[in-house]
Amino acid sequence: MALPTVLQHLALPVVASPMFIVSYPELVLAQCKAGIVGSFPALNARPAGLLDEWLTQIQASLAAHKAAHPDAVIGPIAVNQIVHQSNARLEQDVRVCVEHEVPIFITSLRAPVKEMIDAVHSYGGIVLHDVINLRHAQKALDAGVDGLILVAAGAGGHAGTTSPFALVGEVRRIFDGPIVLSGSIANGGSILAAQAMGADLAYMGTRFIATREAHAHESYKNAIIDSNASDIIYTNLFTGVHGNYIRKSILNAGLDPDALPASDKTAMNFGDGSSKTKAWKDIWGAGQGVGLMHDVPSVEELVARLKQEYAEAKARIGVR
Repeated sequence: MALPTVLQHLALPVVASPMFIVSYPELVLAQCKAGIVGSFPALNARPAGLLDEWLTQIQASLAAHKAAHPDAVIGPIAVNQIVHQSNARLEQDVRVCVEHEVPIFITSLRAPVKEMIDAVHSYGGIVLHDVINLRHAQKALDAGVDGLILVAAGAGGHAGTTSPFALVGEVRRIFDGPIVLSGSIANGGSILAAQAMGADLAYMGTRFIATREAHAHESYKNAIIDSNASDIIYTNLFTGVHGNYIRKSILNAGLDPDALPASDKTAMNFGDGSSKTKAWKDIWGAGQGVGLMHDVPSVEELVARLKQEYAEAKARIGVR
């Protein structure tokens, strides 16, 4: 099946993942201007009225950039919606995004309802849904989503435990539509590897935290470039859902990373987004690919590097 038009003609087959507290307009604009999909969680815009302002600002800036650079490849915007009963803003945020005709919705935690999908489809938008296993993938497809984001082992933030090799293969047996793969994708070679496995695009988050435009404290960025895969701790303590976090930030909070108590899904409470702020401000999410990150470039520099690495990886495969 051909990719939806909005996912075609990117400078690189990459969707930048929406990161709580990190993905603000400056980062999103840099990602889109570099020719990849730029995204942010709706809950990053606080108070709720700021979401309309952000989308107006982003869309106007991209239109001006396109007018000034008519030959530029500009990536589309994606907005993440947390589909959970505790997200009191969901209905309002969806309405604002539909009014702005946001081309890509990224839904997570629970499959979106038909009314949301129909609203997005009404103007030609698409819905991609985060899943960590085959069961969740089937539920999302039954709900009518257009594509799946497979959050495999090693991904930053809320991640699964299934190998990307297994997860892509299992999902491809039941779905021939758009698949975006997440899990320790940190360079151009891993982007190509994701496609070789059967995914269409790569989903990259942690690598974009360590960029100049990311709305993250310097100590967070430094912790990423100072860490290795062994420094990533998988726990459900902080949000009730299992995720990957940097050991150093857990130690800084006065906790023992090797003896963390367990939590459960009843701890999830997204409210208006502010309930998660402290946990995500002080406890830093990151994927196992941190050991491949050693600097803090601009987004433009990073995407140019990824493109070169991607081309070099293709050449290596061709030689072999």
